[in-house]
Amino acid sequence: MSERLKYLGAGFIVGIFSGLLGVGGGIFLVPIMVTYFNITQHVAQATSMAIVIPTALSSSIIYGFHGNIDINLAVNLTVGSILGASVGARIMKKIPAVRLKQLFAVLLIVVGVRMVLA
Repeated sequence: MSERLKYLGAGFIVGIFSGLLGVGGGIFLVPIMVTYFNITQHVAQATSMAIVIPTALSSSIIYGFHGNIDINLAVNLTVGSILGASVGARIMKKIPAVRLKQLFAVLLIVVGVRMVLA
């Protein structure tokens, strides 16, 4: 199977999960890119961020048609997220790949445990 088909397939599956579960594709894409596509942690995280806008936009349109978006909340979270993401991207460049993987794994575990217990 060509690399392009593998990437398209992974993107399609991740898109389904993102739209279905309302999570950013990075939760799925970063581990897939690092583990199966042998992409470095830094590039995987940056690439994941690059696909957030089109992925979120397409599912947000559908959610919006169904009346499931709190616009005021979304605007406020967007402003904070833009500021935070620019700081995070600058910090990420200074962290070694191994430490970045560990931080990402800890985040997934903490969020997963909280969701199971909440």
